[in-house]
Amino acid sequence: MREPLALENNQKIVLIDGGKMDTVYLRVNSENPDETSLKKAAELIRKGELVVFPTETVYGLGANSFDETAIMKVFEAKGRPQDNPLIIHISNMEMLKEVVSQDVGSFSALMNLVWPGPVTLIFDKNKEIPNSVTAGLKSVAVRFPSHPVAQELIRLSGVPIAAPSANLSGRPSPTMEEHVIEDMDERVSCIILSGPTVFGLESTIIDLSRGRPSLLRPGPIDPDQLKGVLPDLHVPEFVSGRKEYLGDPMSPGLKYRHYSPDIPLILVEGETGMVVAKVGILAGRKKSLVLCSEEMKDYYPVQVKKVVLGSRDNLLEVASNLFKELRNKENKEYSQIIAEPFPETGVGLAIMNRLRKAAWKIERA
Repeated sequence: MREPLALENNQKIVLIDGGKMDTVYLRVNSENPDETSLKKAAELIRKGELVVFPTETVYGLGANSFDETAIMKVFEAKGRPQDNPLIIHISNMEMLKEVVSQDVGSFSALMNLVWPGPVTLIFDKNKEIPNSVTAGLKSVAVRFPSHPVAQELIRLSGVPIAAPSANLSGRPSPTMEEHVIEDMDERVSCIILSGPTVFGLESTIIDLSRGRPSLLRPGPIDPDQLKGVLPDLHVPEFVSGRKEYLGDPMSPGLKYRHYSPDIPLILVEGETGMVVAKVGILAGRKKSLVLCSEEMKDYYPVQVKKVVLGSRDNLLEVASNLFKELRNKENKEYSQIIAEPFPETGVGLAIMNRLRKAAWKIERA
C-alpha cells in the first residue's frame, strides 16, 4: 500500500498496488462529508463498480441497485451465497417509490419513527429491481440510513444502493476501518474510511410485506419501542437465535451461519453463579479469553484474560464493542473465546442473537 496522498480539506486517497484490483481509499469526515471526495465514489457506483461506505450500523458494500452486473460483483467480492438477499439503501422517501410497489401509506407512522435510522423494512418490490438483489423473492428489504456519509453518497449517486455488510461472508461484520481494509482490499474499486460505526450491529429488520408485521432480525432498536406504532408486531422464536429459521430467507442473517471469529467461540448460558463456575472450568482447559460485562469481570479466574464489552446497564455499549472484539487480531494468541450471556431486553436481544449465531458451541451452565 502506498502512503496517503494529501488533498485539500485534509482529505486523503490511498492507491493500492498490484493484486486483484487497484482500490482507491477516500477518507471522509463522518459528520461533515466532503462532496468533492464523495463525487468520485458516486461516479464509481454509477459506472457499476463497488464502493465500501460507512453507515451508522456497520460498513456496507455498495452497488447500483438497478445494475445486475454490479450486483453480481457484490456476491463475488463477499463470497456470498446468491440466495441470501441484499438490503437496498435510499437517501429520501421519493427514492422509495423506485424500489417498492406496495402502498406504504399505512406505515407512515413507523417510517417517521425509524427513518433515517438503523431499521430495515421489507415491502413488495418494484419490478425494476433485479431478482438477484432479492434472491428471487417478490419482496425487497429497504433502509434509509442516518449516517451523513451514506446519505450523501446515495444522493450523489442518484440511485438506490444495494449493500450488504462489507465483510467476507460468514465473518463478523465490519465496524472499524481496519475491518474493511482486511476483508475488501483489492476486491472493490473504492473504500470510504470514516472511523468506527456507532451501533456496531446490523439493522433491525421488519417484514411488512405479508400481512401481520414480523420482526426478522433484532438490531439496535428495542422491539418494544416499535410496538408503539406496530402493536401487532410478531416476534418469532428464531429471532432469539435459539432456533433455526425455516423457509426461504426473507432477509440477510436468516439462513447462513454468521459472525464467526477466527478462533472457536463458546457461549455459556444459564444462571449467573453457574455461568461463572462453568466459565472457570472451560477456561482452565485451554488458553482462554472471556468476553464479559463490567459487573462480572472480577468473578472470573485471575489467570484468564478478560475483555469487558461494557456495562449490563448500557447494552448499546456492549453491542458497539461486540464485533470489534470478535475481529480483534490480538485474540488469535488464544485457543478459544468464552462469552457470558447478556440480558435479552432492548438491544440485548440482538446481542444474544449474534452471539448464538457466532458460537461454535453453546454450553448450558
